[in-house]
Amino acid sequence: MGNPNTGKSTLFGALSGVAQRVGNYPGVTVEKRTGEVAHDGRRWSLVDLPGTYSLAPRSPDEMVTVDVLLGRRADVPPPDVIICVASAVNLDRNLYLVSQAMEMGRPVVLALTMNDLAEAEGTKVDAQALSRRLGIPVVAVQAQRRVGLDALKDAVERAGVSDPPTIDGLFPEPFQCEIDRLAADLDGRLGANLTGAHSTRYLVERLVLDAGSYVEEALGLPEAERQELRGRVQEVRDRLAEAGCRTPEVETTSRYAWIADATEGVVVHGVEAGPRVADRLDSVLTHWFWGSLILIAVLLLTFSAVFAWATIPMDWIDAGIGAVGAAIEGAMPEGPIRSLLVDGIVGGIGAVVIFLPQIMILIGILAVLEECGYLSRAAYLMDRIMVHVGLSGKSFIPLLSSFACAIPGVMATRVIENRRDRLTTILIAPLMSCSARLPVYVLMIGAFIPKRAYLGGWVQLQGLTMVGMYLVGVVVAAAVALILKRTFLRGATPIFLMEMPAYQWPSPVVVVKRMLERGWDFLYNAGTIIFAVSIVMWGLLYYPRLSDADLAPMLAVKEQAGRELDAARSAGDEAQAADAEEAVQAADDHIAGAQQRQSLLGRMGRVIEPVVRPLGWDWRIGSAAIASFPAREVVVATLGVIFDVGEDVAEGEGEQRLTQALQAATWPDSGKPLFTIPVALSIMVFFALCAQCVSTLAVVWRETGSWIWPALSFSYMTILAYIGAFLTYQVGTWLGS
Repeated sequence: MGNPNTGKSTLFGALSGVAQRVGNYPGVTVEKRTGEVAHDGRRWSLVDLPGTYSLAPRSPDEMVTVDVLLGRRADVPPPDVIICVASAVNLDRNLYLVSQAMEMGRPVVLALTMNDLAEAEGTKVDAQALSRRLGIPVVAVQAQRRVGLDALKDAVERAGVSDPPTIDGLFPEPFQCEIDRLAADLDGRLGANLTGAHSTRYLVERLVLDAGSYVEEALGLPEAERQELRGRVQEVRDRLAEAGCRTPEVETTSRYAWIADATEGVVVHGVEAGPRVADRLDSVLTHWFWGSLILIAVLLLTFSAVFAWATIPMDWIDAGIGAVGAAIEGAMPEGPIRSLLVDGIVGGIGAVVIFLPQIMILIGILAVLEECGYLSRAAYLMDRIMVHVGLSGKSFIPLLSSFACAIPGVMATRVIENRRDRLTTILIAPLMSCSARLPVYVLMIGAFIPKRAYLGGWVQLQGLTMVGMYLVGVVVAAAVALILKRTFLRGATPIFLMEMPAYQWPSPVVVVKRMLERGWDFLYNAGTIIFAVSIVMWGLLYYPRLSDADLAPMLAVKEQAGRELDAARSAGDEAQAADAEEAVQAADDHIAGAQQRQSLLGRMGRVIEPVVRPLGWDWRIGSAAIASFPAREVVVATLGVIFDVGEDVAEGEGEQRLTQALQAATWPDSGKPLFTIPVALSIMVFFALCAQCVSTLAVVWRETGSWIWPALSFSYMTILAYIGAFLTYQVGTWLGS
């Protein structure tokens, strides 16, 4: 355990290596990281607790740390040893948490990090003298270079068989007496709810200092006894105030007085000539103007990396998946088994693996920025903007990342400690227009938005429309964030308080490990759900099939085109062969479209047509919207199949044929054009706001540990998308008339 930015995660990775497991504690959003350490023939289980400044629980997430340390969680064994990680650069502040850990009744070992950075600033810590003052082992480590790790393991081994440390005289005597009296009274009434006197005493101490409801819940008392306890606690606080020990101020005063005594003569501060290098860097990086320019450059690099750098590996993956599918198609006759393997299983695997490059690139960049200390500076700069929607600056990076893909954006919210802020950011991240929406925008804008220019050709109407689609998501996200922070996730706008970490070179090993860890985490957890949904969607698109009688006329047309193609090739007539080949492809596209109209998905489209009719849609557009649930970009290929153009409509002639087909589509009953400018805008607004991405919903479930949040995300976004599309079509039609 340790404060944020003390090198705790780096030390955890150095000790546990690749043998790490990541999950969530049951019932909360707190991440649970465990690993294994081998030393002198024994294997230990290592638990990495979330970074925290204090053990004063003010939320269920923060209570998890206290529960683990007290051995009160069924999913984590009671700890034998607590390794407290403290930075030599900010030792006084870090020892505040150490003093609380020493009250837990467990052996404690202090791992002292960043000694090289402290010495560079003129500060030297005598680890042996500090160990004698605190009464616990103190080991200086440099996890990046694996310096001191063996000594730390030896210290932990010895601490595991030694008595827990004690802190005498930490609080004034009146406070100690009141806590002892109340704890002794409660200890006999709690029975099996707690595990020993240390648990009771610490929770009673926290109850008096913080009067927190989460501590009350941890005591496990009936409501009637809780009311009595609250009265007694208030009496204790009143008596302490009369004795000059006002709560909670007495804790801060007492702990820092203890820290001052413990570090006197142990920490030597050198005389610096002028400002530190870190201070000079901060004066630029946190400056409202220069810092903002640098932040924009960093964000552009990050955005470009996730959006563009991942293109090549994603193309490789796409080509590999396509090659496997083509090999299966060449080795098997046409039928449901081949379709299941190619479109369902191989396509489902591709739908999962295709996101890996984006996720790993983003996680790698964020790890580098976090390790070198810049991420905290960026959050500080953006806080003044994010505070207007009830969030802090830490939400900015995840939201920006979501413009490339919401999946890594949602995963990037792990840097947000506040539970309400993290959930709010997760819920609005999918509203940022990701790259998957781009094909929809490009198709609709290119086909139906006029090519008009303004301001001497510098401003294009089509470009303005594209920008407008991105702004729709941003504006709606800001409004949703405000509503969430005032309703479901009500809470005061967080005060942005962050200890700026020391600047240091990021460890390549740590960065790579974090990339691999998050990548595997996505594949193993979210990927299985995405794969399963892909199989289900394949079934909806494939069954039921057309009867032989219904297929016969279409197959006859295809066979005739095939004979003409063979004849043209035999005669060496390339022009006629090209026409015949195009006729064969058109026959295949027509059959595929007919099969999809016959499928369960096509029938579902007809069922929902009365619902989507007010949006200006018919059953064909509705079917495409349903089919795009696994991934928004699927809608373009689905429209190609439904309108008898085929799936290969991403670019070139395929895109041109789909555009022509959409422009020629009409309503069967009236013969009026199906697609108009209001309809195209309605479709784009719907896809700008909807939750048509099972991958994102799966990751939301994975990150929150509950289906409630992805269900809420899907529900509110679908409602917003419908309302937005309805208003767009109706207002657009009214203005056009």
